[in-house]
Amino acid sequence: MKIEIVYALKHQQFFYTEKVKENTTIESALKNSQLLKDFPNLDVSNIGIFSRAVKKNEILQENDRIEIYRPLKIDPKEKRRERAKKSSG
Repeated sequence: MKIEIVYALKHQQFFYTEKVKENTTIESALKNSQLLKDFPNLDVSNIGIFSRAVKKNEILQENDRIEIYRPLKIDPKEKRRERAKKSSG
């Protein structure tokens, strides 16, 4: 079955179409993906399917899109606090 794997850097996106067997887990698909051949040290601990957080042992469905999320550089709540301080100060 066909799945997609996507990963984005600040100014560049990577899109892979992969074929996997029925009942393949996300972890197995990632382990054998071209993405990890291109980026062997990539942290794939924060992942989702169509913007929904998932666990690596979840079974993939036809046409699923695995998304690899980069770690946040700053906590969104902290960023809002900083903006609020600047606008009120």
